[in-house]
Amino acid sequence: MTNSATRPAPCVAIIGGGPAGLMAAEVLAAGGARVELFDAMPSVGRKFLLAGVGGMNITHSEAKAPFLARYREREQEIAALLADFDAEALREWIHGLGIDTFIGTSGRVFPTDMKAAPLLRAWLKRLREAGVAIHTRSRWLGWNDQGELRLATPDGERLVAADACVLALGGGSWARLGSDGAWVPPLEQRGVGISQLRPANSGFEVAGWSEHLRGRFSGAPLKNVTLALDGEAPRRGEFVLTEHGIEGSLVYALSAAIRQRIEQHGRARIYLDLQPDRDLEKVTALLSKPRGSASMAKHLHRQLGLDGARAALLRELTRADDFADMRRLARAIKALPIELLRTRPLDEAISSAGGVTFAALDEQLMLRALPGTFCAGEMLDWEAPTGGYLLTACFASGRVAGLGALEWLKRR
Repeated sequence: MTNSATRPAPCVAIIGGGPAGLMAAEVLAAGGARVELFDAMPSVGRKFLLAGVGGMNITHSEAKAPFLARYREREQEIAALLADFDAEALREWIHGLGIDTFIGTSGRVFPTDMKAAPLLRAWLKRLREAGVAIHTRSRWLGWNDQGELRLATPDGERLVAADACVLALGGGSWARLGSDGAWVPPLEQRGVGISQLRPANSGFEVAGWSEHLRGRFSGAPLKNVTLALDGEAPRRGEFVLTEHGIEGSLVYALSAAIRQRIEQHGRARIYLDLQPDRDLEKVTALLSKPRGSASMAKHLHRQLGLDGARAALLRELTRADDFADMRRLARAIKALPIELLRTRPLDEAISSAGGVTFAALDEQLMLRALPGTFCAGEMLDWEAPTGGYLLTACFASGRVAGLGALEWLKRR
């Protein structure tokens, strides 16, 4: 009989090499498991690296209550995941890799050099030194009848028998980086509850911009403006006009609520404040000043600084007679209605909503229908706006799944 001292370490397969999968690998390796990590792409962390282009926003310094509120309907579930590994713990973990961080003026947290690649390199070095075996170009296909994992590799299909498995396959956006939602059918066939994948942090379409607006101002930013949706707190920031409608960080902050409104009513109306630092009376007073022979375009520029994309959008979404009544025009400037009809396609979205339901999982993120199989990251049914909230929950869920797998193996 093999005693505990000579018994081989249990093998845990991890499918997916994003932040959730890599964090699960670190926890499992530290716990004594033999870890085999598989990723469909030629290298791991591809979406993580692309998200870091222009500045790696790793987490946010916001206070706990408003931070957790960013997860909306899943606040309670995400709070449980972050209980032992919150934003501050994530920063300390990054510092342990030799990467310093700082808090930006917006409260967002970044590596000092603003780059994702050095962090990923340091992390992969640590994992390899811990014995984690990383296999790329290995796409998960599901299970065979014996419960072995099926993996498509350049050398043909490979079967892997593992003592436990962590699935960290991402959501349904950015298929070119590996997050294509192809994991949904194999899990559904095994009786796992899954909420439909939908775009999150996405752009939205309008009925159609005029040729003038689309031709001259597609891609133009509108900075320091406020967007409001009935029932939601107004948000201030910037967004971008696109060929089809609008997108950008300010839109993403409201994207979950906008998408839900469209799902319920077929469309959503948001209100744009082009002059958030002036109240309605002040805007009206400035517009009411005599303009003499100056054109209305010149008058808007002189009195309110409205020109370019702002002025074009105001013209686009008002009637000609609105410019004859300064109070009516002021109301439009302070609450310009934009009708949104649909989200842009899922694959264009920064992230996805929907996924494996929390009812299908126990508190350690093990699938109730598949004992020994755990899920983590964006493939779970939650969403959050940009600003570091997505990554924080991905890291934390990977840690919970890894610890859960260790506990399950011990119980066996």
